[in-house]
Amino acid sequence: MALNYSVQGFILLLTASLLAVSEANTIVVGGSEGWRFGYNYTDWALQNSPFYINDTLVFKYVPPSDTSFVPSVYLLPDLWSYIKCDFRRAKLLANATQGSGEGFEIVLKQWRPYYFASSGHNGFHCSAGLMKFFAVPLPRGN
Repeated sequence: MALNYSVQGFILLLTASLLAVSEANTIVVGGSEGWRFGYNYTDWALQNSPFYINDTLVFKYVPPSDTSFVPSVYLLPDLWSYIKCDFRRAKLLANATQGSGEGFEIVLKQWRPYYFASSGHNGFHCSAGLMKFFAVPLPRGN
């Protein structure tokens, strides 16, 4: 009898896990615009929120060339760094070439603010207020 409850519990846990994973969304940052200079990602984030825990953000951008700006993706450590575009303690998530093709993915695993920005042109991409946004993923409701 105990084995039967264990099997039923395992099946229930497996089913719940599969449902939780299937609810996660994959979202391309910027939509069809991708991650590029000249697009307002703060507006994009507001229009595409809320984001949820376990959603995946995909940063897609063209590789650097003589005619394009070189993007990058950084995770800034706090609101102050985000406001000031201070990259000293930021973590490089994707360099100029990692966003090409299928793009670079990051999973929003925790309920906390995620501050994203590009440091291109010595931080100008961020300080211009364009290539930065933040997301606070929410728990999914039932």
